[in-house]
Amino acid sequence: MPQGPRHQRLRSIPDFLFFEKLSSFKNVGHKMQLADPTLTLDPSSSRSRSRSPSPAATDFGRDLTASLSDELLRRIICAVPGGCIAPFGLVCKRWLRIVDGLRRSLTLLDWSFLDGPSRRLTSRFCNLAEVDLVPAAFLPLPCASPIVLTRGPYSLQLDPAADHNAGEVQFIDSEAINRGLNVLGRGCPGLQRLCTVAPLDSEEGLATAAIECPTLQELEFHRCSDTSLRPISAFRNLQIVRLVASLEGLYSGPGLSDIGLTILAHGCSRLVKLELGCCSASFDGISAVGRCCPMLEELTICDDRRMEGGWLAALSYCGNLKTLKLQSCRKIDSLPGPLEHLGSCPAIERLLLHRCQLRDQKSLKALFMVCESVKEIEFQHCWGLEEDMFNITSICRFVGPNAPSLPHQSPPPSPQPRFFPSHPTFSPLASPHSPISTPALLLFAPSLSNVKRLALEGCSKITTEALESVILSWSDLQRLIVISCNNIKDDEVSPALSNLFSNLKEFKWRPDSKSVLSVNLHGTGIWKKGGKFFRKSRG
Repeated sequence: MPQGPRHQRLRSIPDFLFFEKLSSFKNVGHKMQLADPTLTLDPSSSRSRSRSPSPAATDFGRDLTASLSDELLRRIICAVPGGCIAPFGLVCKRWLRIVDGLRRSLTLLDWSFLDGPSRRLTSRFCNLAEVDLVPAAFLPLPCASPIVLTRGPYSLQLDPAADHNAGEVQFIDSEAINRGLNVLGRGCPGLQRLCTVAPLDSEEGLATAAIECPTLQELEFHRCSDTSLRPISAFRNLQIVRLVASLEGLYSGPGLSDIGLTILAHGCSRLVKLELGCCSASFDGISAVGRCCPMLEELTICDDRRMEGGWLAALSYCGNLKTLKLQSCRKIDSLPGPLEHLGSCPAIERLLLHRCQLRDQKSLKALFMVCESVKEIEFQHCWGLEEDMFNITSICRFVGPNAPSLPHQSPPPSPQPRFFPSHPTFSPLASPHSPISTPALLLFAPSLSNVKRLALEGCSKITTEALESVILSWSDLQRLIVISCNNIKDDEVSPALSNLFSNLKEFKWRPDSKSVLSVNLHGTGIWKKGGKFFRKSRG
């Protein structure tokens, strides 16, 4: 590199980079000034003009929505899709107040947001319709933990140094829960759905919420007990109730027995949907609900490990029950009693079994005999549903020769209940062979001949032959769904079964992953190419 003065440039650098005065910049400024006369290159004139701003500059910093009323602005924001409304609260305090007033549902994660000195939840969101307090009711850790326990919709952190077992998660104290329910009831009178944890010491908070929220229609109650349901009668419009006594793997509660179900039945006569999770119910509690709640249409039993035997016979008291759902049940009914005294519930139209263990043939047979008029059956990821168990769906009802009438025409006898008088001819401890071994009389056709919809998902033990033997006997079948049933093969479908498929109104056929893949890759020739490739590689 040649040596020279510092101001001397290199020969490879263009000349226009070292011009002291660039005429191009002046040309650009001149054109901008012609386009906008207010622009000038003189800094002194710009400073003098800034003292008296133009109307356009004044409008730029002014809130153009200030002249709109809150109601009109609320209507404008409501026209925006729901996922885009939340960022509007960052505009100003007024927009934040309007956006908070539009929120209808909220899941609380910090209990101090509700029970703190500022009571920010009710002051900001006074128009809430749905509130979930359960995640905030778990006792928080003093510091963050890398261990996270997830059970269903709830996730919480666990202390690795604490000496406790899984399934024994601690809640905040009952006094704080009562205070929070009091604040929520007085601050959100339009509440329609509430999910909370039951306080153990008193029922003051739940009673206040029942009085202050007359429009409450749905209640989800965790860690509930018999005593915690005493103020349930104060809810005048309660229609949907979910009672969770304990949640396996997360927490365990004091338990809910037939006494609590009787209190619920007498206090909520307008009940439409009821879900029982890990409750110690039996014939007495279910029959009390059926007697006192004539509008009950849907009953769900979750985790029946604490259910006592004989509750299936109580379904005949539910005269308007249309849907029966069994979820995560290890046994359906450990002691159904003699089949001739079970009775039936002719109003049941839908029978749903999700993640259940169907290994007891007698209990499954009793279930189908009670639900003899069912029109929709759904099996989803059920263990033990083999050919002989699945064939029970085409059973016939047998009644002893001394029976005066059909079982569903009169309420069945009770298996020695604690609240109602016992029946002299029925005992839950009676031998199943003594009454049923007598000569029986076939009174009517197969009890499940009215099935119109069958859904099978994740039932790997059912074969094509078993499926064909069952559904060909159902003349009213209109909808069939088969998903992830690996023992049902496409090449084993008979002409009669294929003819039935062509006459269905709804038909979903994905029995195994291989058939799904073959349908998606039909016509691409990828199967042949893959086969040739592997044959060449092997050779």
